[in-house]
Amino acid sequence: MSTEFQVAKVLQALKKYKRKYIKKQYNDLDESATRIMINAFLTEVLGYQELDEIKTEYNIRGEYADYVIQLARKKQFVVEVKSIQIDISDKHLRQSLSYAANEGIDWIILTNGRNFQFYRVMFEKPIKSVLLIDIVLENATPNDLKNCASNIVSFTKNGVQKNEPEQFWQRSIALSPVNISKLLYCEDVLRVVRRELKKSTGIYFDDVSIKDALINTIHCAVDNGNIRYKTKR
Repeated sequence: MSTEFQVAKVLQALKKYKRKYIKKQYNDLDESATRIMINAFLTEVLGYQELDEIKTEYNIRGEYADYVIQLARKKQFVVEVKSIQIDISDKHLRQSLSYAANEGIDWIILTNGRNFQFYRVMFEKPIKSVLLIDIVLENATPNDLKNCASNIVSFTKNGVQKNEPEQFWQRSIALSPVNISKLLYCEDVLRVVRRELKKSTGIYFDDVSIKDALINTIHCAVDNGNIRYKTKR
């Protein structure tokens, strides 16, 4: 995984990008001008080299992807750019997904310069994509930017060289609500919950009752501020 120093480096570059480009005076830029912003993002924030690793107007079966990022002879990302004045949408994603599918590329970055979305391509039938990172820079707080840097550091040149996008994807699957909910119903968890409930109430609860309570908890909005995590003594 990336180091704190690498995350800090990405964070500083991201802050610089935001200061330079996310301004009201640039809200009406057309697509060609927006690409100048994206050039800076790809080189200064993500660390790829112009010409050698950043391929522009890449020909894919007679159509042209705005950018393809290629590293060690492997095509890593399709980057689709819309003008900063346009909100990116599913329509734009479908276009990018077609490019990625035809070239066997695992990742898509869809952007208008102020919003960056990172998608994992799923080569299934039908082919689809999963949104993993959604960065909106306009009103991003310092903490938002820090979280963004922690996520996109895996997609920098250094991260790709260490196969971090794939690790990021596997972590996302592991921590997904569907996977975590399965783990919550496993026998070991039920045993721990039953034991703790017995300690606090003196009542024995069967598996069905505990599972029903866990399902209710998953679907119930809980104020996290009122939760005190129990520590092992």
